[in-house]
Parts: sequence; structure tokens; C-alpha cells
Amino acid sequence: MNVPKLSEILDTAELLFDRDEIEDAIEEIADAILPDYADDAQPPLFLTVMHGGLPFAGQLAFALGERGLDLEFDYLHATRYRGSTTGSRLAWLHRPATPMRGRRVLLVDDILDEGHTLKAVKYWCEDEGASDVRIAVLATKAHDRCVDGICADYLGVEVPDRYVFGYGMDFHEQGRNLPGIYAIGE
Repeated sequence: MNVPKLSEILDTAELLFDRDEIEDAIEEIADAILPDYADDAQPPLFLTVMHGGLPFAGQLAFALGERGLDLEFDYLHATRYRGSTTGSRLAWLHRPATPMRGRRVLLVDDILDEGHTLKAVKYWCEDEGASDVRIAVLATKAHDRCVDGICADYLGVEVPDRYVFGYGMDFHEQGRNLPGIYAIGE
């Protein structure tokens, strides 16, 4: 398969959210999360879904730290895409090492599209004994195809039902480090 270079895609891509808009959304997410965890005796387990969730998770963690919320970090790598633009069966590439029994878990990912990956990860955390699992995503996609039983507890922006990339989201493993969210040109 001949994958276009990112520079070719950017020429016709639409910038949906710039860095300032994304950073404002992350600050709002942190404000929403804080009251839900502020009185807990133990820091929540802040579980980043790799690779896409990394840029968002880093900024969200700092925003929560600035508000006085301590976190315990771990990560997981579960994917349905593996560099493709369409999903397939879930593949676990790394599971968290931190015990979850009795813990409150905050799952952090780049986007909630249809929700297959996040639903599987959430149920896995619950099977591991997590007492509460909440989901924070930078973006949700505007459509009605989300699987039953999954939604974001904390969300930043809503993107159209188009292929989006940037700020953690990729186009064939390209563009994750772009400081904005783009949609492929129609």
C-alpha cells in the first residue's frame, strides 16, 4: 500500500482546533476532574493509552498537578489500528504493571471514536479489581456508532465524523506530534 506523506495530506487538511484551543480544553477537563478525586486518600491510577494518548495525558497530568492532585502513573498499549485507518481485532501490546485491586483508575486517551478499545480496556481494569474506572479523552467523534456501555466522563472537544489526526492521533503513524487537530480534506 502506498501511504501518502504527511506533508501531502496537510496541504488539503482542515485545522479543526489549534494548540491554544486544545490547551484551553485540557484546562477545563482538569477543572472537571479535580473535584471527583480531590478528597481521595490514595492518588488515582492515571493510566495512559499509548501511543495516541501520550501528548494529551502529559498536559493533563501537569494541569492536575498545578491544581494539587497527585497521580500514580502507568500505561497500557492496546490498539485496533496498528497504523491503519480502520480498526480490527484488539491487540494488547503492553498491560499495566500496577495492581488495580481497590484502586480508582483514570483512563486517558486521545479520542473516543466508536469505543471498542476503551470499552475493552475499561472492562479489563474492572476485571483486575479497580473500584472505579473513569475515562478522559481529548476528543470525541460526532456520530451515532459508539458501542453500548462506553462514554467519556471527561472530554475536551468534539470532532466531525471524518478522519482526524494530530495531537496524538495519527495518519498512518504520522502527525501525532502536530500541535493541532486536523481533518483530512473532503
